[in-house]
Amino acid sequence: MQQWICNEPGVLVSQQVEMPQRTPGFSLLRVRNIGICGTDIHAFAGNQPYFSYPRILGHELAVEIVESDTFSPGELATIIPYFNCATCGACLMERPNCCENIQVFGVHTDGGMREYIVVEDRYILPGNGLSADELALVEPLAIAAHGLRRAELKAGEKVLVMGAGPIGLFTILLAKIQGALVEVAEPNKARLQFCVDNLGVSEASSAAYSTVIDATGNLNAIESGFAKMAHGGKYVLIGLQKQAISFSHPEFHKREATLMSSRNATLEDFHYVINLFRDGKIQADKFISHRFTKNQVPGIFAKINEPTQQVIKAMITLAE
Repeated sequence: MQQWICNEPGVLVSQQVEMPQRTPGFSLLRVRNIGICGTDIHAFAGNQPYFSYPRILGHELAVEIVESDTFSPGELATIIPYFNCATCGACLMERPNCCENIQVFGVHTDGGMREYIVVEDRYILPGNGLSADELALVEPLAIAAHGLRRAELKAGEKVLVMGAGPIGLFTILLAKIQGALVEVAEPNKARLQFCVDNLGVSEASSAAYSTVIDATGNLNAIESGFAKMAHGGKYVLIGLQKQAISFSHPEFHKREATLMSSRNATLEDFHYVINLFRDGKIQADKFISHRFTKNQVPGIFAKINEPTQQVIKAMITLAE
């Protein structure tokens, strides 16, 4: 089979390797669609935390069951790409998304940018009628859903989402579905216009927000968000970057503000997103701006990083 591996920052190569073999409790899966996310892009560029090389990227997946003791061959599915130990403190508190020994598919361990993979059955979620495009978008939407659940969002709440990359866009979408009043801070004019035209949100004003959510992973943007919180407000960091952040303690303290991180997602978040797709509340085609075939894989990352491409969400189709 064919796989694509990032040997070092900026270098993605194709390889021919043997098919993986499954064992009891695991399923052999054919990769159908791969969504390209910020983690993949940052890893390719060499600025992703928790990352080492060489590494096979890819964790936003739509897969087809090939061999399994649990699922039916030919069935479409997606995976929860956060492999947890089940024994650490976080896992025992039913928070496997931040397991102390977590192995994220495509980050800590080789991911899905290959024609076939083997995954433990407990991480496989049947598609139950969802398309390959929809299934490949479930994971990033679950990331956004988890951040909003961390914020304990309420209908009518005034929310600022910083950053209109895919996670930011999905956070905006889900916040609006949950009844929030959402504005966006995004310096890229094309992405900002996409938010206005497709999500019905306006550019950030000078108002204070009860909840601020960072989806940029940019140090300057993250630090600027503290001043945008209302008194009693919350700040949720979905975006991730390598450096230490700093902020004024007196300004933060007088607000009696809450600062929290949001890492990965849980089974509850995945089910929530899948149900939104089933109810017709999310349209996948609205967000997929660029499509690639497996023959185009080696040059994808250089292309989608070009500002002129105006990429919203890129999707690779490995198999029809």
